[in-house]
Amino acid sequence: MKLMKKTALITGGTRGIGLGIARKLAAEGWSLALNGVRPEEQARESLDALRKNGAQVIYCRGNTGEADDRRRIIDQVLKSYGQLNALVNNAGVAPKERVDLLETSEESFDRVMGINLKGPFFLSQLAAKVMIETKRQNPGMPMAMVNISSISATVVSINRGQYCISKAGLSMVTQLFAARLAEEGIPVYEVRPGIIQTDMTAGVQEKYDKLFTEGLALQPRWGTAEEVGQAVAALLRGEFSYSTGQIFMVDGGMTVQRL
Repeated sequence: MKLMKKTALITGGTRGIGLGIARKLAAEGWSLALNGVRPEEQARESLDALRKNGAQVIYCRGNTGEADDRRRIIDQVLKSYGQLNALVNNAGVAPKERVDLLETSEESFDRVMGINLKGPFFLSQLAAKVMIETKRQNPGMPMAMVNISSISATVVSINRGQYCISKAGLSMVTQLFAARLAEEGIPVYEVRPGIIQTDMTAGVQEKYDKLFTEGLALQPRWGTAEEVGQAVAALLRGEFSYSTGQIFMVDGGMTVQRL
C-alpha cells in the first residue's frame, strides 16, 4: 500500500467546532475529509478557505445517523486518500425545541440519539476495521479516534435531556473503543467542551453572557472552536500517547467543584 500523508475524517467538519478542528489539523499538514449534511455548495466557503491555505480537502456529504451514508463516507475517504489515520466524531445536534423533560417526544429523542450516539458508534466500528487492517500492515502508522462530547455528559439540562443522554453515552463509547482497540495500538480519546461560541449556541448568547458574569466558569468567557481544535490536534500529534480512554476538558474550569 502506498501511504500518503496523514488523513483525518471530521464529522460535522465545515462549521462550528468541527471547522475549528479542521483548521488546526490543516495547519499541521493533515489531509482532511469533512463530513456534513448540507449540499456541498453550502459548505463551499469553508472548504475553499481551507484549500486556499494549502490544505487537501474533500467533502463527504451524509447523515452519520444512517447506515448507508456511513458506509459511503468511509468508502469516499478510502477512494480519495487510500487510508484513514484519524476519526473525529464531532457531528451532533441539539433538540429542535428545548422543552421540559416531561414533554420530550420520542421523535425528538430518536433524532438526537441517532445522530449524536448511534452515528458515532457505528462510524467508529467501520473506521476501526479499516484502521486495524492498515495498522497490521504498517505497524508504525499513527492511528487514533477522538470523540467530541460535551459537559452535558454530566451537567444536567432538564429542557434537553436527550442531548445530555446522548453525550453521556458517547463518553462510554470512548471507553468501549479504547478498551477494544488498545491491543491494536489505536488510542481513543474524548474531548469534552464547555460553552463554546458557535452557530449552535448563538440563540443562547445573552443567557450565557449573563451567567459568565455571575461566575459560571473559572475563566469568565466563552470558549472558541479553535481552542477545542487545539486539544484535538495535540491528541492526534501523539502528545498524550499513554492516555487512551481519557477525558480532556475544554470548559474554562466550568466543571470544577467549588464551595
